[in-house]
Amino acid sequence: MLMRTDPFRELDRLTQQLMGPGTWSKPSAMPMDAYREGDEYVVAFDLPGVTADAIDIHVERNRLTVKAERRPVTKADDVQMELSERPLGVFSRQIVLADTLDTEHIKADYDAGVLTLRIPIAERAKPRKISIGVGSGHKEISG
Repeated sequence: MLMRTDPFRELDRLTQQLMGPGTWSKPSAMPMDAYREGDEYVVAFDLPGVTADAIDIHVERNRLTVKAERRPVTKADDVQMELSERPLGVFSRQIVLADTLDTEHIKADYDAGVLTLRIPIAERAKPRKISIGVGSGHKEISG
């Protein structure tokens, strides 16, 4: 069997061991991607090994919070763990959304360990053409 050592992976593993798993009061961060696709803003979170019922998505005003918990898999009594690198515990990510996003119509999908949120761009933020009125009558606004 070929074994290769990655010093950065070892450092990450050591840091995780020293800091312990994430808890609800002090969760670990989860990796994410964010991009615009047409009229939607897409945010994808990596959550492998997490069941859909262990994910909590919350929006308050313009703050989006995603929390998830990866629980240990129950093993038989005669199983002896040789290596454990997959982190367990609570993971969380909080992002501030722009006012130009429609937080009332967020769609969430979870497939193959990836949580994908699709947040539509608000109608008021989409580009629009302003027509110019042409005519002889100008109106004066007085205050």
